[in-house]
Amino acid sequence: MSEILDPLRAATPADLLVGFETSDDAAVYRLRDDLAVVSTADFITPVVDDPRTFGRIAAANSLSDIYAMGAKPVMALNLLGYPPVGLPNDVLGEILLGAAEVCTEADCAVGGGHSVRDDEVKFGLSVTGTVHPDRILRNCTAQPGDRLILTKPLGTGALVAAMKKNRVDADGYEALVTCMSTLNLCGADLFELGATSVTDVTGFGLTGHALEMATGSDCRLMIETSALPLLPHAVKLCGEGFTCGGTQANASFTGKGVGYGERVGEDMMGLLNDPQTSGGLLVAVPADRVVELKTAILASGTLAAAEIGSVRSHTAGEPWLEFSK
Repeated sequence: MSEILDPLRAATPADLLVGFETSDDAAVYRLRDDLAVVSTADFITPVVDDPRTFGRIAAANSLSDIYAMGAKPVMALNLLGYPPVGLPNDVLGEILLGAAEVCTEADCAVGGGHSVRDDEVKFGLSVTGTVHPDRILRNCTAQPGDRLILTKPLGTGALVAAMKKNRVDADGYEALVTCMSTLNLCGADLFELGATSVTDVTGFGLTGHALEMATGSDCRLMIETSALPLLPHAVKLCGEGFTCGGTQANASFTGKGVGYGERVGEDMMGLLNDPQTSGGLLVAVPADRVVELKTAILASGTLAAAEIGSVRSHTAGEPWLEFSK
């Protein structure tokens, strides 16, 4: 991988404020002393059968990377892959309509996009946002003493897998769709609310994204599993094997960097490594700003503002990330 990335590093200009060095959620380029653009692109395969709902989920998932940088999205381009036969045009139209609805909620213009033929439907957005260069939030700047806040419940991967086997009831489906299609609107205000570091919890699960925050910040993250917001029956479903290949890949990737307390069961470990679609923001904030930040998050319409743990100094030989009951 190094031989692939080294030429890119060599070509990095000074105004590229955030690149790929810490696996951050988006790239940031400075245009002026008071203005930077934030750019990201993301697309996913369908996680629900209804095309309009899928479009909403895919759009919220893509926009989340902008919010994770403390930025405001301003323009999006559709990214669509679709089979050459067998998919009616009205299905494609519904996907685009669902995405447009969510972009409208985000006050983000849709300026067009690009489509390609593919064996499987894929959809997402390339999004441009704006932020003041001094107000960028990154995934590698948490400080010892910070508290950790999570803005959405966990378990989307488990419930999507269970849904395919008809193991999710109507209430569970509604909770799942609401979780995946709700915007992390609070992200644009997190800098002013005192946040020191932010990342969104998506495909690498809580373990992978929290580990990136820990190692990037040279800190130890301590998370209490009993404080985590959860989708209905998510832990039980993980315990029954409703996971995907990404769950095992995430567990393998995080490896020795993560420690689990004796009372953290295998079912909970599965959920912690569960890949999330359009998950919440993991926010580090000083302890004296927690109440203010949580109040503002909930007032923005974000689903949760759960205080799930703390940031501490890291000592050599300790796990970077530790989960307790």
